Amino acid sequence: MLSIGIGEIQKNSSIFSNLTEAIQIIDKRKKQVLAMVYPVQTQSIVPSLAGKYKNKVKSTKLSMEEIKEFSMMKTMEEKYGLSS
Repeated sequence: MLSIGIGEIQKNSSIFSNLTEAIQIIDKRKKQVLAMVYPVQTQSIVPSLAGKYKNKVKSTKLSMEEIKEFSMMKTMEEKYGLSS
């Protein structure tokens, strides 16, 4: 797993375009892990989940773009009371 500081990301954001392994984003001054970034996988991660969560996650045939769009619509409905 790679560790990258915030400044390095600001200088070179193209790090994320060819991501092949997990990256820790750290704050070097406070020595804290701020985030974990994983590469997008085309295969399902459901079988690799541990314990009680394995049976709670529903698999879907939707693409990531469709999931984002659906999530945005739900958020807008909740925030503004809109109905589609």
